[in-house]
Amino acid sequence: MIEEFRRIGSLMFQERLVGSHGGDLSVRQGEKILITRRDAMLGDLKETDLVEVGMAPGENDPLASRELESHRALYRQTAAQAIVYAHPVKAIAISLTDNKVVPQDAEGLYLFKSAAIVRVHGGIGSGETARMLPSFFGENVVVAVKGHGTFAIGKTLAEAYRLTSALELSCAILVAMRSSSAAAPRKPERTEYKPAFKPKSAIPPGIGVMDRSRYYKKR
Repeated sequence: MIEEFRRIGSLMFQERLVGSHGGDLSVRQGEKILITRRDAMLGDLKETDLVEVGMAPGENDPLASRELESHRALYRQTAAQAIVYAHPVKAIAISLTDNKVVPQDAEGLYLFKSAAIVRVHGGIGSGETARMLPSFFGENVVVAVKGHGTFAIGKTLAEAYRLTSALELSCAILVAMRSSSAAAPRKPERTEYKPAFKPKSAIPPGIGVMDRSRYYKKR
């Protein structure tokens, strides 16, 4: 089992879905959860970085992830067998401005169609996150928590990782689209041409054009 945790953790770090000590991985094993240790380095996991805890809420383990209660709540209230919690930069950026992630790329539309953005007032490991999060997974397989991170569920760690990666790619495309639109040059406004230099008339001001018709002979 440690080898799969190492493989997924390393891939997540290489893809910059987590920082040096961010994110969590967990799998359900009957009535037990195997979860990464608090402040573990997903890019360089050791066997001692995995902690086994029970499913019952409130059973504190000082070694386990700060998001333990969120993992427990998801296992109790969804069909998840594995959970990936990550800190993808583009997804977090979109979570600060949007109400929902609607991908514009084919891969995102195929894998998750849309992702809810959950707004909670508590910080990392807050009880509010654990309380609210499961209800959003009725129609979602990956969810973003505003300014916080993303949770993805699956039958395996690889499946949950794939959803996390796809969400970040979809958000990167959204960011690029918006940046491109903002940088597009505006069409110039039509203005009347006004020359910088206006030549003077040969006729002195106040004198009209002379009528010279009397000088021509009648035919």
